[in-house]
Amino acid sequence: MERDLGVLHRYLVSPAPRSALVIGKAISASVRGLSQALIVYLLALLIGVGIDLNPLHMIGVVAIIALGSGLFATLSLIIACMVKTPGAVYGHWPGAHYAVFFRQQCHLSALLDASLAASSLLGQPLTYEVDALRDLMLINGVTQYGLLTDFGVLIARRRC
Repeated sequence: MERDLGVLHRYLVSPAPRSALVIGKAISASVRGLSQALIVYLLALLIGVGIDLNPLHMIGVVAIIALGSGLFATLSLIIACMVKTPGAVYGHWPGAHYAVFFRQQCHLSALLDASLAASSLLGQPLTYEVDALRDLMLINGVTQYGLLTDFGVLIARRRC
């Protein structure tokens, strides 16, 4: 969409370093993700979900959401730079979406308990993001992989 609207072209011709553009994109996605998390927190409190309000856990939630949002925003920017025509994105998007959702089961961890998911979930950043958020946001939340592993995978994937 950014390529179609000409935003990507404006990014690339600006005098700012390209790394600053990528970092800015990641930060804007992180801010958007954090505002959505605030809404989720408020709604969960309103309906009586057992939300953990420990300040250290909330700092962890902020870090995980910032890492995850930045990761997926920069991934979309990479795809926008590689695909040269809007038609190519729209032509391949449905197939790519279903492949990610069903074959690689990237989103499955957000819908089901990770222990029920296939081994192909390992290595998918969203799996580890959801695992960490379940542990940090919920009272008596449990992480399947451990918070250090969750943070480690998100940091490693962000650098790729």
